[in-house]
Amino acid sequence: MRHRPADTTLHDLRIDAVLRRLQTSGAASVLDLGCGRGALLKRLLPVAQFTRLVGIDIDMQALAQARQVLDLDLLRPHPRLSVSYGSFEEVNRELSGFDAAVLLETIEHIDAGHLPRMERAVFVGMHPRLILVTTPNRDYNPVHGLARGERRHPGHRFEWTRAQFRQWAGGVAQRNGYSVIFEDLGWPQPEIGGSSQMASFVAN
Repeated sequence: MRHRPADTTLHDLRIDAVLRRLQTSGAASVLDLGCGRGALLKRLLPVAQFTRLVGIDIDMQALAQARQVLDLDLLRPHPRLSVSYGSFEEVNRELSGFDAAVLLETIEHIDAGHLPRMERAVFVGMHPRLILVTTPNRDYNPVHGLARGERRHPGHRFEWTRAQFRQWAGGVAQRNGYSVIFEDLGWPQPEIGGSSQMASFVAN
């Protein structure tokens, strides 16, 4: 087991992993799908490699907080960064043509029955060459002291084991012309992996 540094959070580790993968890929334009309060965009903005950053969310309050965190002024658009209302379950032609898209701990907040809509919107409609998806690993929940069947957040509609996540991601990749690799995030343990998990989809 890797021990947790006192000043490192799971959210930090997820964002670090996403940032490394984006930098390695050479992506210049990045979509943050479900950007929330802008934590990921704040980390990406200082990196000169990222010349276009766009975040969307359906939570207007979170978007207002993101604009504050990112020091965005609606009257004076930022040359590289914007955030706006939008859903990653809906096809939006304006969100096509990006190098990469990130769904950082967001898919578990939608009904599992809506995942095919998300798949069509992101993997078919937007079709970036790199898609990063992170989600909690249910196998790790007992390490966090959760009882069987208990979820980490009241807003989570589901939480997947590593096997379930890999089965879903493998099917998505096969249906949409992507290859996929997986990474355990957050103090992995033998047999159960890390607290979170990431799938990296690369267009074939």
